[in-house]
Amino acid sequence: MSTYSEIEANDLLSMMATQPLVLVDVRNDDEVLRGIIAGAIHIPLAMLPAQYEPLTKADTVVFYCHSGIRSAHAAAFAASKGCKNVYNLVGGVLAWSRAGHALIAKDFEAKP
Repeated sequence: MSTYSEIEANDLLSMMATQPLVLVDVRNDDEVLRGIIAGAIHIPLAMLPAQYEPLTKADTVVFYCHSGIRSAHAAAFAASKGCKNVYNLVGGVLAWSRAGHALIAKDFEAKP
């Protein structure tokens, strides 16, 4: 059975500085409007079953949400679909912000 690991905010920041990874925000659009972690892509949890396939090509994938519950579901799903080195950000953006790390504005008009 495929599993995922949990990662703390400060450890994620270190990982982001030292290795390539795909950071996925699984919150809803209205939540993302409040800010997103720099470098993250936005795939709402409800859309993950339709959009997970490109993530299987990444060496490391980290999911986060508001508090870590929805992203734990996303991480379990992605791991079950063959994603490698899957992580869930413990405590989500709440923990990220409490650790003193910033969120940036998400521009919904500039979708690729």
